[in-house]
Amino acid sequence: MFDKFHEECGLFGIYNHPEAANITYLGLHALQHRGQESCGIVSSDSKELYAEISMGLVADVFSDEILKKLPGRMAVGHNRYSTTGSSLLKNAQPFVIDYSMGSLALAHNGNLVNTLVIRKELETYGTIFRSTMDSEVIVHLIAHSKETRLVDRVADAMTRIKGAYSLLLMSEDELIGVRDPYGFRPLCLGKLKDSYVLASETCAFDLVEAEFVRDIRPGEIVVINNNGIYSFDPFPSRKHAKCIFEFVYFSRPDSNIFGENVNLMRKRFGARLSQESPVEVDMVIPVPDSGLPTALGYSEHSGIPFEMGLIRSHYVGRTFIEPSQAIRHFGVKLKLNPVKEVIKGKRVIIVDDSIVRGTTSRKIVRMVRDAGAREVHMRIGSPPTSYPCFYGIDTPTRKELIAATHSIEDIRKHLRADSLAYLSLNGMMTAFDDRKDGFCTACFNGRYPVEFPGIDTLQLKLFDR
Repeated sequence: MFDKFHEECGLFGIYNHPEAANITYLGLHALQHRGQESCGIVSSDSKELYAEISMGLVADVFSDEILKKLPGRMAVGHNRYSTTGSSLLKNAQPFVIDYSMGSLALAHNGNLVNTLVIRKELETYGTIFRSTMDSEVIVHLIAHSKETRLVDRVADAMTRIKGAYSLLLMSEDELIGVRDPYGFRPLCLGKLKDSYVLASETCAFDLVEAEFVRDIRPGEIVVINNNGIYSFDPFPSRKHAKCIFEFVYFSRPDSNIFGENVNLMRKRFGARLSQESPVEVDMVIPVPDSGLPTALGYSEHSGIPFEMGLIRSHYVGRTFIEPSQAIRHFGVKLKLNPVKEVIKGKRVIIVDDSIVRGTTSRKIVRMVRDAGAREVHMRIGSPPTSYPCFYGIDTPTRKELIAATHSIEDIRKHLRADSLAYLSLNGMMTAFDDRKDGFCTACFNGRYPVEFPGIDTLQLKLFDR
């Protein structure tokens, strides 16, 4: 219904805390924006693992009674939006198995590009899969490894897989964090008194009052157990490819990822956009909530007043009943409503973070015109998204991305805006000052850091199951 790239997944883990499951619940709540299909928590009391995994939002799945079923001083949690595998309970995470060394729970954020090859190989040797997730391939590789220590098995398995992954793994007495050598997805380390915490974003640390220590390095494996914390880098170094879309849309504005504050970077995008694409108007209005920081940056740099001309409802569920008598633009109107008294008779700039198919943007432009705007200009805080992602973001096929098949002028006509401009890729990277290298920008320019054949076929196999 809403025309955005879908989020990936959120990870949270904690070691040595008397209320490990409760803290993990709070951490997942802070990371709910990264996935709303399913969630799960697995805890350990040093003897066995206890799991509660279900479809739905964190606050709906977990109650006091359920959390009491998760004893122990260690836990891992996961919020999921499916990229590989259907939205079914069997594909929810953390993924838990029993094998020769005991029990193991795995939570994965990302996407593997060689899943089908490895899965076919494992099935040839008699491996039975119970899900369609790429994450299950990882646990089977760990179980098949001949190494004697869990951490060595993990490192051994990681040499076989390609793609994007930030992982949390938990045995009965050990917590392990892993980030792929390219560093696609964020993962950070925190400290909560005598406990260590791992999470996808620092906003989860803020809620549980943990202190941010550092980002997990690309290619690093961190091990936390009774001996303390240690790490090593077993993989060959790669040119880093941190996901630029974490700053465009995915991460919460109050998080710090990849060494930068998300809110600050989005405001910088907006300031740069105002430099590149000025226009004489009366006000700047954001598409809430993701367009807010970019619109503020545009307003502050240009001196054009900022107004909340669109109000968002925060109570839109995953399903709704549409009236039998058609209401024009019902889906968007359910989420956004213009403030007519602010907009009427004014020349306005609508600022959003991105355009994917263009369907929602067109309806927003029409909605603002119907509210009485004299002129409607559209400004986008990222370059045109012209290529699909294969590294953990559920994106449409290339032919569905409007920027892949239309010029900016054609898109403007489709939106029925008076003008349309995107932030340039060079302008976006300039906002990072001297830290502009090491990002994956494949969704803008098609330069995929991890190469693989048959991209169109692969996308269909990964995302259309």
